[in-house]
Amino acid sequence: MTAAKNEYDVAIVGGGHNGLAAACYLAEAGNRVLVIEAREKVGGMASSGYLIPEAPQHLIHPCALDLMSLRVHPMMPHELQLERYGFRQVEMSPGYVYLHPDGSSLVFGRSAAQTAAEIRRFSARDADEFMSLMKLVDAFIDVAIPMMRVDPAQRNLGAKWQAFRAMFKNRALKPELMALIGSPAYTSIMERFEHPVTQSALCCLLGAAGPIAGEATGIYFALLGFIHRFGLGRAVGGMQTLSNALAARLRELGGEIILDAPVAEILAQDGVARGVRLKSGAVVKARAVIASIHPKMALEMVTPGALDRRTLTRVALAPANGHGASPLKVDVALSGQVGYSRHEAMRPDGLSLRKSVLLIGTADAVLDNFRAAARGEVSPLPYMWITAPSAVDPGQAPPGQDVAYLYPVAMPVEPRNGWDAIRAGVGQQVIDHASRYMDGLKEYEIGRRIEAAPDLAERLNVHRGCVVHIDTSPARSALMRPAAGLGGDTLPVAGLFLGGAGVHPGGGINGLPGRIAARRVSRYLAR
Repeated sequence: MTAAKNEYDVAIVGGGHNGLAAACYLAEAGNRVLVIEAREKVGGMASSGYLIPEAPQHLIHPCALDLMSLRVHPMMPHELQLERYGFRQVEMSPGYVYLHPDGSSLVFGRSAAQTAAEIRRFSARDADEFMSLMKLVDAFIDVAIPMMRVDPAQRNLGAKWQAFRAMFKNRALKPELMALIGSPAYTSIMERFEHPVTQSALCCLLGAAGPIAGEATGIYFALLGFIHRFGLGRAVGGMQTLSNALAARLRELGGEIILDAPVAEILAQDGVARGVRLKSGAVVKARAVIASIHPKMALEMVTPGALDRRTLTRVALAPANGHGASPLKVDVALSGQVGYSRHEAMRPDGLSLRKSVLLIGTADAVLDNFRAAARGEVSPLPYMWITAPSAVDPGQAPPGQDVAYLYPVAMPVEPRNGWDAIRAGVGQQVIDHASRYMDGLKEYEIGRRIEAAPDLAERLNVHRGCVVHIDTSPARSALMRPAAGLGGDTLPVAGLFLGGAGVHPGGGINGLPGRIAARRVSRYLAR
């Protein structure tokens, strides 16, 4: 980057999928755009690569794997024509399946009726109750989705009209719906359902969004509606294909990307963003800056004195894994293919589970994992999601071999003895637990990769390793995400915008924060 080429309309800090999406929209509108990425490749949490030295042909997804949010909000790939650049997704069928320790299983189907039919094998009463619950869930997502897709700082009359119509249509359900949303998800599950398989399946599903015993965690039931309405997808060739497609689209539009270029400072003068200074010393001048990284890291990069102490404190204390729990990630390269013979043998339909995401645990295990994590401890009870990505997409491993993706949902962010002391032992515990369900996991192992919250935090510069940047809750949504005064289209520094998972509508692979940020920048530049 020469001195003559260091002036841009927009500089974007962070080459994750949201930063790339924002860049594409802005370049498409005719702006000169530069994406600045600290790592050696784009993608951030939406990446994949060959990360186990002993297994150089086994593709690993160190963070995101499944495409649910992109199916709920599919605008980005269509608007940016990403299929032209190699991005393709396939739907998984079935997507999620719960495995009980006793060998039984429950499929979350492509419709509420299909899931209810699975539940009916265990309890007719639970099946009927599930259909009643789904009326509330469907009403909730009919109201929520239009508002999730738009900038909360705008009037959004069309989206508000859609939400109002959905609410009016379901007005008789409003008292029960508000009770569901405002209550702990765990309470609603236990009061509605009687069979331990039903209870445990729902707890294991909703626990992926956070501790289910907290107030107002009833919003997590939206996951059920998303599964039934939109299904679950995977990127063919791995998640990196999505980020690479965005990068290719950006370059075609005339945008630029620089890699291995950590940012030292977001330059602000007289209350206005002026560009960025790289750690190399190079300065990039820009009329606007989007920080598509964690909000805390972003605002701490701003020129000292440009932001007041209250603002910096407010974003620094915004909850990121505030409950003390974070997922652990264990990837295992295998010389053979895994199976699930014990649970498949007990099914009445001969269904193969190889291509599904399997949920392991019980209602008690979900609660105990989160409680133990909050104490800085690792629960002895298994609660995790497991899958073999290569079963859906065989090209992700050599012929006849697999990659295992093990995802314990609630591990301590800050264990009492530190992750350096316990990482290897906990990784083995996870593999031991998973091997009770996944045939061949231990016998076929070639190599493994283990990443805990501090590892993710260091690799991707994300506070406390929080994969959604700011915890998901009604109190941290819309204009309150990441914090009061920081969720709108203006910040205390004019021309500086947040554009990652820490702003509306939150985490997930969908590009909406980047899309919203791009429109905010366009309005700012037009002024």
